[in-house]
Amino acid sequence: MMRNRNLSQDQRGASTVEIALVLPVLILFIYGIFVVATMFQANAGMQHALGEGARYANLYPTPTNPQIAARMDSKVFGSSGGTFTSSVADAPSGSSGYKTLTVTYTMPVNFLFFTSNDLNLTRTKKVYTAS
Repeated sequence: MMRNRNLSQDQRGASTVEIALVLPVLILFIYGIFVVATMFQANAGMQHALGEGARYANLYPTPTNPQIAARMDSKVFGSSGGTFTSSVADAPSGSSGYKTLTVTYTMPVNFLFFTSNDLNLTRTKKVYTAS
């Protein structure tokens, strides 16, 4: 009986058990913060590329869609952990003259022993062009 009382009052090793329980959760939270920061950086790069593509489409007399997409590809910045895809689409026939610029960022999520679905972020901008 005396031995059980001593064991219930002994606090040695309690902090080790607490760290063992909390540390994996803490590491996941820190990793999540880095993933969110990467997405914010990619979003800023995509917005910059869309602005540059819109500026290029408005300032140059008759830019082609591949030229606008190449301009956006050259101006995009962000994390190297994912891939950026730029595309330009013309307005449907019968509509006023505009183009739809789109940039998509795809980032695979891999963390130690498990993987998740890819994270996708898409930004679109309409640019009215002189007809």
